[in-house]
Amino acid sequence: MTETVLVEAREATLSFGRTPALRGASLAVTAGEILAIMGPSGSGKSTLLHCLAGILTPDSGEIRFDGRRLDTLRERERSALRRERFGFVFQSGQLVPELTAEENVAMPLLLAGVRRARALAEARSWFGRLGLDGLERRRSGELSGGQAQRIALARALVARPDVLFADEPTGALDSLTGEHVMDLLVTAARDGGTTVVLVTHEARVAACADRELVVRDGKVTTLTRTAS
Repeated sequence: MTETVLVEAREATLSFGRTPALRGASLAVTAGEILAIMGPSGSGKSTLLHCLAGILTPDSGEIRFDGRRLDTLRERERSALRRERFGFVFQSGQLVPELTAEENVAMPLLLAGVRRARALAEARSWFGRLGLDGLERRRSGELSGGQAQRIALARALVARPDVLFADEPTGALDSLTGEHVMDLLVTAARDGGTTVVLVTHEARVAACADRELVVRDGKVTTLTRTAS
C-alpha cells in the first residue's frame, strides 16, 4: 500500500542573522506516522520543526503540507492551518494562567467558533482519558508539571488535528512522568489517526516513535527506523 506524504521539507535553509540554523534540511513524514527528530543542542532540530509547522519561513527550499507549499502562503493562511489542522505541545506546556484547565483544553475549539458549552464538554471528555479527573477547574499554578503537560496534550489533540508538533514535550518532567506523558501522547495519536512530529534529545522518548532522524549542523544526517 502506498504511503501518503503529509509533511515535507525540501532542501530548507534558514539563518538568524549570520548564523545558519538549517543548511538544506530534507525529510518526509507520512500520514499517521510518529517521527522523532533528534540532535544535539543547537543542531537546528527545533528550527526545522517550526518551519514544518509554518511558524518560521525558510530562506530557501520548500515546506509542504498535504501537497501544498506551506512556505509561500500568507501569514493569515498559515495561521488558519495552525489553528485548524495542527496541534502543538511545547516543553513548558504554555498554559494560559488566567484560564482553568478545562478552558485551556477548550481553547482551540473556542477559537474555531465552537459554542462554549459544547467546547467545554468536549474538553472535559479528555480529563478521564488522561488521568486528570477532578482537575477541570484548577489553574496552572495549582497543577504539577506532569498534570500541566497532560492538559497541554489534551489541548493539542482536542480539535483532532492532522498533525501534532511536539517540541521537547517531556524535557521539563522527571523520567517516570515523562514516560507516562509519552505513552498517553502515542495512544491518543494512534486512536485519532494523528501524525506526530516530535523533537527530543532523549533516546527513551525517540524510542516511542515509528522512525527517528538525527539533525546535525542544520542537515538531516541519519535516518533510522525504530523497532515496532
